[in-house]
Amino acid sequence: MVFYFKARPDAGDYTIFMGLDKFENEELIKYGFPEDVWFHVDKMSSAHVYLRLHRGQGFDDISEGVLEDCAQLVKANSIQGNKVNNVDVVYTPWSNLKKTASMDAGQVGFHNSKMVRTIRVEKRVNEIVNRLNKTKVERTPDFRAEREAVNAAERAERKHHLREKKKHEEIERLEKERQADMRSYKGLMVTDKMTSNKDIASSNKSLQELEDDFM
Repeated sequence: MVFYFKARPDAGDYTIFMGLDKFENEELIKYGFPEDVWFHVDKMSSAHVYLRLHRGQGFDDISEGVLEDCAQLVKANSIQGNKVNNVDVVYTPWSNLKKTASMDAGQVGFHNSKMVRTIRVEKRVNEIVNRLNKTKVERTPDFRAEREAVNAAERAERKHHLREKKKHEEIERLEKERQADMRSYKGLMVTDKMTSNKDIASSNKSLQELEDDFM
């Protein structure tokens, strides 16, 4: 079971989601998307909350409002963190999550600690938490199927771009050949290298003499 929430409307159409328990968290870790950003209360047990950015967006594109929504949702879903003030919430791109065979279910590390950021949550803001909970939807997604569908779409898009690139390169090649042929043709048609009928007449040479010259 996964719970889906909608971030504040004025920030754009962003989805926030979290697993029901550590087993769903394992699936989210395994089949996440490149656009996903992971949130967790620092040094405390809490839900694993994810924000799905829009395609092409990066870590630095998260607005303050959306960041606050995610941080408040994480704090509200931490048994210990929800009871205290001044809680630190860490967040990092999904791609920076590190999972090894020795780790327990739901436990993660980081590939690069420099890509982990921290936001301080002074206190729970019920207005934000209640607004998010009103948008809550429960689903049981097929994580693997979703990931494979995205991978297939990305492969198809890469193939399309490759075909378009080759097509463009072929058009450029043909145009260069055409331009080269035109320059070659113009070189053969230079006026001072050509003999006109008038030139033939003024030369007073007979047809036989002209043929002999040509031979």
